[in-house]
Amino acid sequence: QVQLVESGGGLVQAGGSLRLSCASSGRTFSSYAMGWFRQAPGKEREFVAAITRSGVSTYYADSVKGRFIISRDNAKNTVYLQMNSLKPEDTAVYYCAVGRYSGDPAAYDYWGQGTQVTVSS
Repeated sequence: QVQLVESGGGLVQAGGSLRLSCASSGRTFSSYAMGWFRQAPGKEREFVAAITRSGVSTYYADSVKGRFIISRDNAKNTVYLQMNSLKPEDTAVYYCAVGRYSGDPAAYDYWGQGTQVTVSS
């Protein structure tokens, strides 16, 4: 079993920044890739970013490339998503997940409960 707990969401003005955190327990954190996904009301869950188990390689959706940075601290069993230059269209519930290095949600085995990010214009 794996437990994932996201934090750091909130309300921010367009152009602002937020840093999301996802703390993991119950599994060897450094053995697995991690991903961030998001889901806006009325839309399907979409890929945001992924990071390999070592943290050496990362992968981003085109919509966030150059604005978001995914990172991880294996000593703290935590993955982060630094979100800069936020836009209203970034508003969504953000989820972290553990699994294989991929942009496909089906590649991930465990998910957190999500944290709301709201960007006002």
